[in-house]
Amino acid sequence: MEDRVRLTIEEGVAHVRLNRPDKMNALDPAMFEAIITVGTQLGACKDVRAVVLSGEGRAFCAGLDLDRLLATANGERLIPSIDLTQRTHGIANYAQHLVWLWRELPMPVIAAVHGVAFGGGFQLALGADLRYLAPATQLAVIEAKWGLVPDMAGTQLMRHLAREDVVRELTYTGRVFSAQQALAYGFATGLADDPLAAALSTAQEIANRSPDAIRAAKRLLNLAATCDAATGLAAETAEQAALLGSPNHVEAVRSNLEKRPPRWSCA
Repeated sequence: MEDRVRLTIEEGVAHVRLNRPDKMNALDPAMFEAIITVGTQLGACKDVRAVVLSGEGRAFCAGLDLDRLLATANGERLIPSIDLTQRTHGIANYAQHLVWLWRELPMPVIAAVHGVAFGGGFQLALGADLRYLAPATQLAVIEAKWGLVPDMAGTQLMRHLAREDVVRELTYTGRVFSAQQALAYGFATGLADDPLAAALSTAQEIANRSPDAIRAAKRLLNLAATCDAATGLAAETAEQAALLGSPNHVEAVRSNLEKRPPRWSCA
């Protein structure tokens, strides 16, 4: 797995690093498998309270590996052993799951983006809760250049971040846009000279909060993107009722009043 993705966990923060720097972390079948394996592993880690997703080398992720793109033009499947017409992961197919799984992880995910984030790489960044971009980063919904459409959950994620006409223009043209434009469109949480440091700092700040409250907040915010107001308000009530008086709620109150670091339970 480390041939494609590296994982370290420290003080409640998991750092997932795409590790194919010689190919600008382009997505080949082995990269797909490694990313999904790591994401699935993290979903079961109760002691992980935040995740940082970054890329080694010159880029976050340049998108689909060129060899696979050429193979599809010759009639091969994108991933030889996978039929992408099948819903193999809930509402998603295998390729969509590579992105959607980060949105479904119980803890927040922060992407540190530099170099380029094109096509599948851009969609992967969109799967995170937050995105910090280096000022020189270039991004693109580049699929139209290759006669394709964004098919890794991008259409579902972009529409909640940017205006519809902006999403359409970027999708139809496939043009490259800057980190500053990404921030103006709504695709970036912020710009940072060192996006990885910014992401790790925010992740640690999140990790210092009650893991129960943070996971409940992510469930509510995920639900809010798709539900009506009545459902959302009822969910707020249910989540808060479960938190009130719980061990980590009590610990949050006591640690603040006693001005000491909290000692969270991850049961």
